[in-house]
Amino acid sequence: MNQDEINLSEWNMNENWGGPRWGEVYFSKKASRIFVPKRLKWMGMTVNLAHTAGVLLFIGFLFEIPFLKIWFLKS
Repeated sequence: MNQDEINLSEWNMNENWGGPRWGEVYFSKKASRIFVPKRLKWMGMTVNLAHTAGVLLFIGFLFEIPFLKIWFLKS
């Protein structure tokens, strides 16, 4: 089984998804992708939180919004 097939089978497993359908969280150590499409395709992409890079991106996004708000309020 190649990595593309592993990614697809991991994406299809319900155990790798959490949260409500509209705000799903993906967590798979076997999948190589950091960004994965959500199960509702029109909702875009989500981050694989089993990867260190995915967690760092997620945390960075959370802190970016308040930081930018503070930065622009000071200007």
